[in-house]
Amino acid sequence: MIEHLRRSLLPLAAGMAAGAAGSFLLFAGTPDVPSIDAPSIRAVPAAPLLASSETVIGEPIIYPAGKGKVTAAVVTLAPGQATGWHTHAGPVVGYVLEGTLDVDYGDKGVHVYRTGEAMLEAIGFAHNGRNNGTVPMRILAVFIGAEGLPPSTPVAAPGKP
Repeated sequence: MIEHLRRSLLPLAAGMAAGAAGSFLLFAGTPDVPSIDAPSIRAVPAAPLLASSETVIGEPIIYPAGKGKVTAAVVTLAPGQATGWHTHAGPVVGYVLEGTLDVDYGDKGVHVYRTGEAMLEAIGFAHNGRNNGTVPMRILAVFIGAEGLPPSTPVAAPGKP
């Protein structure tokens, strides 16, 4: 039994040590980056996607009351497909993974988001996303809400009963 454990764990320990050494070499030479745990180990710099205290249409960021709940999802729309008019109870951060998304904000205009672009979606304002492209559109959406609240709520299109 001991021999079996030694044969099983020794390669694992060696692999972990090699990985740690590789990580040290990767991070140790990175200039002007804040420290992680030890002064000789540096963090990999982050590439900010967005930072704002307002949504895309100028609403102040608000958080729903109650016990917080974060939901992350990849939403896929086929060419010509739409989300349907809807609102959100809290902030939604989106990042377009593939394709193009046209979001209609009614009298606030249409915003076009392309691969690699991020958005801070409208909260209490009705909007409709549509893939007007020729390839599927995929977006990573992070809904910052509260337990008991849906990530989005369907609503009638503006100007219609």
